[in-house]
Amino acid sequence: MSEELRICTIVAMVVVAVLFAWLSLMMAALESAVSRVTRANLNNLMIETQTDGELTPFTRAKKIKRIHTVQQLIVHRYPTASACAFFRISSNVLIGAMVVCIMSLLHYPFWAQFVSGVGAALIMAVVSVLMRPRTAGSSKPLEIMLRHATLASVATHLTPFIRKRDADDLQHRRRASELSDDEELEKIQLEQGKAAIDRLVESNRFDPEVSQMLRNVLMLSDTLTREIMVPRTDMICIEQGDTLESFLRLCSRSGFSRVPVIGSDIDDLLGVAYLKDAVRATAFNADARTRAIESIMRKPMYVPESKPADDLFHEMQQTRNHVAIVSDEYGGIAGMVTIEDAIEQIVGELDDEHDHAQHAEPEQIGPRTWSMPARTPITELEEIFEIDLDEDDVDTVYGLLTKLLGRVPIVGSTATTRGLRLTAVDSAGRRKKVSTIVVEPIGVEGTDETGTTATEDEPETGDEDKDTPHDEQ
Repeated sequence: MSEELRICTIVAMVVVAVLFAWLSLMMAALESAVSRVTRANLNNLMIETQTDGELTPFTRAKKIKRIHTVQQLIVHRYPTASACAFFRISSNVLIGAMVVCIMSLLHYPFWAQFVSGVGAALIMAVVSVLMRPRTAGSSKPLEIMLRHATLASVATHLTPFIRKRDADDLQHRRRASELSDDEELEKIQLEQGKAAIDRLVESNRFDPEVSQMLRNVLMLSDTLTREIMVPRTDMICIEQGDTLESFLRLCSRSGFSRVPVIGSDIDDLLGVAYLKDAVRATAFNADARTRAIESIMRKPMYVPESKPADDLFHEMQQTRNHVAIVSDEYGGIAGMVTIEDAIEQIVGELDDEHDHAQHAEPEQIGPRTWSMPARTPITELEEIFEIDLDEDDVDTVYGLLTKLLGRVPIVGSTATTRGLRLTAVDSAGRRKKVSTIVVEPIGVEGTDETGTTATEDEPETGDEDKDTPHDEQ
């Protein structure tokens, strides 16, 4: 080989090695970008391009063609990523081969050729780490895919064996997971987001409470409505035949401002009554108090109990409903959920200034008269009054009162058993559950259990949305 030809060959190999280095970096960026571009991003970009009046017809057509190319690549996302990975690895190998060939043409010994090839591969690895092409593909995936769509398309067409293998694997994964391509991508991104937040928490870059809120936001999609709703057994409802005056008394005693209206039973739910509607109807018309509750009843919003909490939150925002009725798979009423229930999944439980009463200790307020938190164990009640209630199916004073009444107690509810009178005197928390119960003897031993109260003709079960009427304005 002549000296001139040898020099030209060496120069050509150097140029090819540089091109392989560039190809390796581009393929690394495309491999990262293709896993982060969604069909929704491309559809939005297509609409923007078609409606952009500043683009010329030629530029618009060219951009639309690129978008179509990227859409085809995204349809076969995994084969495209595999093809990019194949060419990235092949480029790194060929760089080492080019260096070995160049050293051979320069008549270096074999050991020098080997060391040079390995050294070139290590240098390429260092360059890849310093330039971080995967980071570029992660931060600007759509821009990278549009700019190098042709390169990625050529790579996929040159590797038909990868497309066939990955297509079979994709069908197997879909049958196993029953997830679409974008749903599977969203699941992967969600897991990556959780891992990123965990790393931030470990680095102490955020306040622990902020970190927990971020983690809760990502967990919303894994939380179902049935996990945050108020079950039907804890709902307070009003019957369709009751009057506005009865409804106002119920709201005053329970602290709830939105109450379901039912017919024959809780599964016969007719609507939801709002306190602000009742106040508006009766504030300047005293005769309106005798009107039926159906006159102000609103149409309820129904959601399935299997609905993810984040979808529930967004739907309630869009429809401007702060309360929804949860239905089970058989069409029955499973419970009730409010927008505050979804918010609590992010910021934590929303307590009010009275919630300390739920964690207090029993207190004697008179001769043999005790004020007890609702969560006080029945065993403690038995010890204080030295009696045996023989109640095995309830554990707390609140549970005992609920059993005696046969319904959810509200402030003012009272019942007697074994010579003791239990009266609900206070409520706490956003859900206005009874927090304090006064227990006192009635002087009659062995009294059979009853559940009576001056206002027990009020409806049975319910939930709240806002604590006070002005919150709903």
